[in-house]
Parts: sequence; structure tokens; C-alpha cells
Amino acid sequence: MQGQNKIFDDLSKLMTNAMGVAQGARAEAETAMKGLIDRWLAERDFVTREEFDAVRAMAQKAREENAALAARLAALEAAMAEQAAPAKPAAAPKRSRAKKE
Repeated sequence: MQGQNKIFDDLSKLMTNAMGVAQGARAEAETAMKGLIDRWLAERDFVTREEFDAVRAMAQKAREENAALAARLAALEAAMAEQAAPAKPAAAPKRSRAKKE
């Protein structure tokens, strides 16, 4: 019986060591894959979510400023047209002179 327990103890230690090695290999493989994926993404010039959100906010602000400037320009053009209209006197129709013979 003593011999059988020794075999089980040795087998148990062997399995425990094998699990430790397997967990170490797993962690090493995860680190290698993460590094590979990070390099691949960096080569593709992908942007982070924060960068994307910042650019989107800048574009939204530019659109709003563009709309405000377009409205301001329209108001200025309307004001100029209003000022120019009364300043131009209506031209009197020209009368044709009849030639006297």
C-alpha cells in the first residue's frame, strides 16, 4: 500500500508541475499575441476611440460655425441689397427724338 501511495504522490506532483508549465506557456502566448496584434494595428494607422471622438467634435463645431457664418453672410448681403436699392434712382425712360425735316 505504501508503494501505491508513493506512485500517486509522484503522479500528483508531476501533474501539478505540468499545470504550472502550461499556465506559464499560456501567459507567454497571450503576451506574444497581444504584442503581435498591437504591432499590426499600429501599422494600419487606426485611431483610438478618444482621437475619433475628438475629431468628430471638431467637425461638428466646424459645421456649426459654418452655418452661423452662412447666416451672417446672408444677413449682410440682404442689408447691402436693401441699402443699394433706394440709392439707385429709377431711370426715366428715354424719349426718342423725332427728326424734323
